[in-house]
Amino acid sequence: MATYSFSRAEQAPPVRGAPRMLYITRDQYSEDWNSNLHTHGCAELFFITDGHGRFRTQSEEFPVSIRDLIIINTNVPHTELSQADSPLEYTVLGVEGLETLAGAEGYTMLHLHSGWEELMSLLELILREARAALPGYERACGALLSVILIRLGRQGEAALSGEPAGPRTSRECDLVRRYIDNHFKESLTLEQLAGLAHLNKYYLSHTFRREFGVSPINYLISRRIEESRFLLRETDHSLSLIAQMLGFSTLSYFSQSFRRVEGMSPMEYRKQNR
Repeated sequence: MATYSFSRAEQAPPVRGAPRMLYITRDQYSEDWNSNLHTHGCAELFFITDGHGRFRTQSEEFPVSIRDLIIINTNVPHTELSQADSPLEYTVLGVEGLETLAGAEGYTMLHLHSGWEELMSLLELILREARAALPGYERACGALLSVILIRLGRQGEAALSGEPAGPRTSRECDLVRRYIDNHFKESLTLEQLAGLAHLNKYYLSHTFRREFGVSPINYLISRRIEESRFLLRETDHSLSLIAQMLGFSTLSYFSQSFRRVEGMSPMEYRKQNR
């Protein structure tokens, strides 16, 4: 594990109360890792750079893998668990004065299919600056953090600090959408989602469609198909494994759903985008 700490004074942010980076850590999950729930006195931006596992909070647990970003607010209990055959690798930024407003539970998760390479380049620059520790490196790292937060702020679901969260939606529909975003790899039904929001399932379906232009189940399928496109392009996983990873009940259902959204079969998409 490599961890580098930063002083508050040296970063000298231009705006009073602006977020300050306290540390950056790069690590890989190992068997001796302590997976007990714990908290931090600052927010953490947890970038999953490789592997598969699960992220746990006090109230729930959900799957995570490469290109996932979990933003955890100050003093929110959390921990991570890794698959033994695919250990998690991650880079973590500890940031003071930052808060995600998108998650009522004190955290939010984003699946960053666009802009990921640029974010990795910025994190690598921060690590290089911290390792070299040349004069002014903390100010340089503070500036790089600002760029990262600006880019993340363009992801509407991040809603960092005092940034507006976008057009107002009903609280229940927003809750359901965020739950799908965090749990789309799991088996979900309309009844489960309606129970989560304490709504009649028909009312939820109608209201969700009015708010987001799509039904809850079709939104769930679209999130799975979005993830499947990445897995088809970037991995050699079999179609059966991808279907299983993304919560599809059968390979046939995955193939039918993919063709309906993309206009071609998963295998055709893989061949065209390799």
